Amino acid sequence: MATLTIRNLEDALKARLRMRAAARNRSMEEEVRQILRAALQEASTPTPDLGATIRARFAGFGDVQLPIEAREPVRPPPAFGAAAVAQAGKKRKAGVLARRRR
Repeated sequence: MATLTIRNLEDALKARLRMRAAARNRSMEEEVRQILRAALQEASTPTPDLGATIRARFAGFGDVQLPIEAREPVRPPPAFGAAAVAQAGKKRKAGVLARRRR
């Protein structure tokens, strides 16, 4: 058997517990055990998750269907390395020449 210590119990609460135990011809310890047994035998209702709680709260407003936009194709990834540096140099040089011609 385990031992349970309860600290900082209010005097008024302890007095009520003592009176309740005496009315049932029990010790205070036995009365506490009976109270805990009764409290823990009650069926606990499962707590809904956050999503279910939000859904239940806004269910009265009706369902909103948002259109799904078509996605663009994925761009190719950037190239890194010597070939990419050479390609960037060519583009930069072409851009400079184009600006000079204007």
